[in-house]
Amino acid sequence: MKSYIPVLSIAGSDSSGGAGIQADLKTFSALGCYGMTVITATTAQNTMGVRGIHSIPIDHIESQFDAVLSDIPPKAIKIGMLDRPEVVELLASKLKGLEIPIVFDPVMVATSGDRLIQEETIESIKEKLFPLVSLITPNLDETEILCGFKVQSLSDMKKAAAFLQFYIPNSVLIKGGHLETEVIQDLLVMKEGDEVMYENAKIKSSNVHGTGCSLSSAIAAELAKGSDLQLAVTKARNYIYQAILLGKSVKTGQGNGPLNHFFNPQNQIIYEME
Repeated sequence: MKSYIPVLSIAGSDSSGGAGIQADLKTFSALGCYGMTVITATTAQNTMGVRGIHSIPIDHIESQFDAVLSDIPPKAIKIGMLDRPEVVELLASKLKGLEIPIVFDPVMVATSGDRLIQEETIESIKEKLFPLVSLITPNLDETEILCGFKVQSLSDMKKAAAFLQFYIPNSVLIKGGHLETEVIQDLLVMKEGDEVMYENAKIKSSNVHGTGCSLSSAIAAELAKGSDLQLAVTKARNYIYQAILLGKSVKTGQGNGPLNHFFNPQNQIIYEME
């Protein structure tokens, strides 16, 4: 019997629909996967900023996880916003021993600049969760928080990747979208130490809310479908490029609008990655 390719998102909810769980589900669907969720927190936010965060009780997070895994085992897992050390500890115990790709986007700062994570959670993530995941995908702000030093160039990104691989025995994708350059440069360092540099032209758009969430969930979807890591990142980045390009003229809200997750494939422009 034919079945969907199930992918699980463990993350926070964005009430405005542009990031978090909502962006993950849209991405999974757009890429032909069946999305499931474990919600760790809800946020009251819109395109202009975050107004509040409500933590989901730990026992209910565990119940969500157990309910999904006992019935629909995922082919890959994407992890996003984890706001407390207790959530990290719970997930570390649940994920240990799972032999599927796990992509962790360490969401710490919203597009609006709002901080989304408790300070004491960071060390817990590095110690207990990083060793269990296949790939982490921090942006430059998150990389600086994790490493404790400024990351303002490609050489800084390489230094940061080496620092992070002390904690994570697998792969690191540092997203360089905030660099003051003409192109976007993302650095993938594989667990074996091989480096892959991805570049594409920058798109002038204010509709980039949820870009990081969508990229990590796209990578998880492509891994679930059978791509190796380098190909999964290539496909995911191309999808995000199209979603930004074909959503830059869409007006949603008064601030940072979302991507166009369901762009018409007939309109897409294939951008070959290096």
